[in-house]
Amino acid sequence: MKGIVVSGVGMLAILGMLAGFTWDGHEPREVSEDQYQILTDQCRYVDTSKGQAECRSAVKEGYRVGKADPTLDCRTYSGVTVCGELSLSLAEEKCVRHSVDEGLPYRRAEVECYVFA
Repeated sequence: MKGIVVSGVGMLAILGMLAGFTWDGHEPREVSEDQYQILTDQCRYVDTSKGQAECRSAVKEGYRVGKADPTLDCRTYSGVTVCGELSLSLAEEKCVRHSVDEGLPYRRAEVECYVFA
């Protein structure tokens, strides 16, 4: 019986992928074409080419183009727009802490350090 359960779980995972669900069973988040483009474009600010590729892959897996998502956290500072949660490097996190200590609001520091640090 145990083998049947394991096989069933594996089959559900495969069916989920075929139906357009991510590996963890969640359906990709629907965003507008503009939001999707911003998510993809912000990958260019990741420090390494490997990191950039991983970022683009995460966008492909986690999002799909459809209707705009008004709950997606998008913000623009210093002429750069980013959306969603940013994965900061250690240097970028240090930059954010320093900038916040100097009085910059966290959200602005996060974007500026992600882009310029």
